[in-house]
Amino acid sequence: MTTTAPAPTAPAETATGLDLVQRVVLPSEHDPDVLALYVDADYWTSFPLYRDREQVEGERGFIHPDTDRAVVRLSDMGVLSALVEDRGFQVPHRRKVSFGTYFNAFPASYWRKWTTLDRIVLRVETSGSGQIIVYRSNARGVIQKVDSAKVSGANTAEFELPFTFFADGGWYWFDLVAEEEDFTLQEAGWYAPAGTTPTRGRSGSTSIAITTLNRGEYCAKLLADIGSRADVVSLVDRVYVVDQGTQKIVDAPGFDVAQQRLGDKLRVIEQANLGGSGGFARGMYETLSAGESDNVLLLDDDIAIEPESIRRALKFNDYLTSPAIVGGHMFDMYDRSRLLAFAEGVDMFNFMWGPMTPAGHDFASSNLRQTRWMHRRVDGVYNGWWMSMIPVEVLREIGLSLPVFIKWDDAEYSLRAKKAGYPTVTLPGAAVWHVSWVDKDDSQDWQAFYHARNRLVAALLHSPYERGGRLTRANLAIDMKHLLSMQYFAAAARFEAYRNVLEGPDGLFGELPTRLKKVRELTSKFSDGQPIKDRSAVPKVVQPEKPKRHAFRRNNPPRRVVLPWLLTTVARHYLQPASAKDATPPQDHIPYSDARWWVVPTFDSVLVSNAEGSAVLWHRRDRSTFRVGMWRALRLRRQLRAGWPELSAAYRRALPELTSADAWGRFFADNALPAPASAKKTTAAG
Repeated sequence: MTTTAPAPTAPAETATGLDLVQRVVLPSEHDPDVLALYVDADYWTSFPLYRDREQVEGERGFIHPDTDRAVVRLSDMGVLSALVEDRGFQVPHRRKVSFGTYFNAFPASYWRKWTTLDRIVLRVETSGSGQIIVYRSNARGVIQKVDSAKVSGANTAEFELPFTFFADGGWYWFDLVAEEEDFTLQEAGWYAPAGTTPTRGRSGSTSIAITTLNRGEYCAKLLADIGSRADVVSLVDRVYVVDQGTQKIVDAPGFDVAQQRLGDKLRVIEQANLGGSGGFARGMYETLSAGESDNVLLLDDDIAIEPESIRRALKFNDYLTSPAIVGGHMFDMYDRSRLLAFAEGVDMFNFMWGPMTPAGHDFASSNLRQTRWMHRRVDGVYNGWWMSMIPVEVLREIGLSLPVFIKWDDAEYSLRAKKAGYPTVTLPGAAVWHVSWVDKDDSQDWQAFYHARNRLVAALLHSPYERGGRLTRANLAIDMKHLLSMQYFAAAARFEAYRNVLEGPDGLFGELPTRLKKVRELTSKFSDGQPIKDRSAVPKVVQPEKPKRHAFRRNNPPRRVVLPWLLTTVARHYLQPASAKDATPPQDHIPYSDARWWVVPTFDSVLVSNAEGSAVLWHRRDRSTFRVGMWRALRLRRQLRAGWPELSAAYRRALPELTSADAWGRFFADNALPAPASAKKTTAAG
């Protein structure tokens, strides 16, 4: 460790010849909900679990999974008042503040595993008297003090920290301890050591590609936030906004601010609604065509971002031992300390995506230092395109997105890249805030078609198992659950998806602009496909004399009763007369959380709230629809299994053309929108 006086006239990036890879940041807004992600100024304690679990968790504590002890926060020092401008922070005298937090600790194990660096340099600029204490953790979450410095006045402390002990996991971070006077952090950062150079011999740059659909205000604020950080904007060549909506972003409130901040780097491209895959493919295509950037960073339109995340992803990319996709995590937009997605994987036998780590972790209840599972490095399989940086050389070798509109495009791309030798790394400390899927259930609406079709297409392309492993059996189970739950639209959409897959890959491009309309038209044939949002239009519930009893409404029924119940219920739906056209009033109104597949089938007519609570769906049993659907599900499963080898070969042969930049370029040219009568100078009609 060394301490030196700071060079006041030179920025930290150039004063020492070091390369800043991760700046210590503080929230740009005084929002107490995000503070736990940046600074930990609270005291924590643990004790044996002698209180009720729900009581502990209700007090924003948590139960430690390894020790079964309750962990609670004892105090909140009101640190919002201690923020000093952009990156500064004032520690009150005789207090201790930790920067061992999500955004400010350094994920050393990821840098050791994936980059050429073997050490990192921490520089901390302070004023006042106090101590700087550096800690590290290992993969088991065990914490050790590694270095410290006692400083006073205006000072810069520098620590060179090796990656010796981070093979399986671990972080570095530092704490500040104030003594008899306030101790102020002026600036801090983590640097690549002097003498090291990026893998390609120079620092890289990126273009940003954002796809938007009638979310102009969200997207304009995102653009303005990115543009607010000049040090981040300097790393960006272009910002492509692919506008696929009817409410144009150029007319949205705040767009002028974004345009002013980003200047000539901002370009809006208007095109027909081709879904996320078509929008992001356009951003990839434009980045390739321009030939300016080393990477393209894909971002959703309805997110908020910590702009520093862009720098971190790009700098991590600079030092990779070999090219890789670098992704970011996702936090909940409306519960901002809650982490929704850490590392995502694909179960290849069932061919289904899912989290590889505990979901929904709340940093306000359990800080980084106490969350042991987060100290182990987790190597994900893919990263959602809410934030994903793809090297241009990967685009050149494996192509652009599949033309599948939405769903599975991001997972399929990472699986395709992995086959070509390009892994996906989800980097801690790089993240966005996104609307949670907790209040969504797109498996029952028009998106059910894309869920089913694109999962099958991705499996045909990448499943290593004969006839797709367990996928066709899993599909049959899902279909039967929809039919038994009187979700006849979702089942019909899935059957259409299977037929579409059986037709082969040749029609994927052609139906990209038209399939959505066909799926939406299908909803009109089923009452459960038409949400009732007008409260006055909700039919009145008339309960039978003997209301239904549901001993297992909230919990899975025991296995010993599932099979007999299933056989009895299938027989009732298949044999007993009932028609969805009957005027039978609803027998109950079930909350969404209670509408399980073993509850809804016991009714003949029932109302179910949708996931976000904005509407209700009316499910009415129809014997004819059930019978036709059951036999259709069985027949389509048999066809898919029987034809799997030929279908898989056909899709794999077609993949290079389906994803080539030339094919996408021809498609964009053939489906270009008419040029608008008047457009702002940043806008280019698709």
